[in-house]
Amino acid sequence: MTGFAPSPPLRDPRPPGPAVAAVDVVKTYGRGDAAVHALRGVGVEFVRGGFTAIMGPSGSGKSTLMHCLAGLDTVTSGSVLIGGTDLTGLDDRRLTLLRRERVGFVFQSFNLVPTLTAEQNILFPLELAGRKPEKPWFDQVVDVLGLRERLGHRPSELSGGQQQRVACARALLSRPEVIFADEPTGNLDSVTGREVLGLLRRSVRDLGQTIVMVTHDPVAASFADRVVFLRDGLIVDEQTGPTPDAVLDRLKRLGGA
Repeated sequence: MTGFAPSPPLRDPRPPGPAVAAVDVVKTYGRGDAAVHALRGVGVEFVRGGFTAIMGPSGSGKSTLMHCLAGLDTVTSGSVLIGGTDLTGLDDRRLTLLRRERVGFVFQSFNLVPTLTAEQNILFPLELAGRKPEKPWFDQVVDVLGLRERLGHRPSELSGGQQQRVACARALLSRPEVIFADEPTGNLDSVTGREVLGLLRRSVRDLGQTIVMVTHDPVAASFADRVVFLRDGLIVDEQTGPTPDAVLDRLKRLGGA
């Protein structure tokens, strides 16, 4: 698998500042004695063109944080901003449009439409947004991911690794402000997982893409520029330039490994 060829600078009318930010975010499920405090006043920023992993023990709030950041779940209090837009002030229609036009998603479960071909799945979000794909960019993404010979195949005819590559291509094609990846290598073997992580790493390095990834895997986290650690709904630490050993050691001290 080869790296991305140099691309012209992206048009960037977006305001300066972080790509994504959480400001004193609280998320509580239920009420009274049954209340679960998933996030307890989280404040964190994710720089443009950065690759950040979110980690922590089971129940630490890492998936809840990502879902709130991506606009897939509402916050109880506080604010979430994508490119300066406060998600907490958007109605359902505007929130749906923001997710469609400015956010990409890569999930462990792939979330491909089973009746569509790989090519149709890749193009689907752009079609929903009424946008036409840039043919050179489409070709580049498809070829880098090794999907050229699989574009006419449906998900059931693809391996798990090929399905995840389709999901990555779908997320990258619209050149979103940020890609949220939730355990993107969880259903992949180690070799294919490293290839997918390498692609995400190159999209940051060569394209200025912003990626926020939830993972439990120290090796996956080592592909990131930065790791943010949660415990009991709070950010308790972070590392820059992470290595698998350093991440594993921190997780052990948090009770997550």
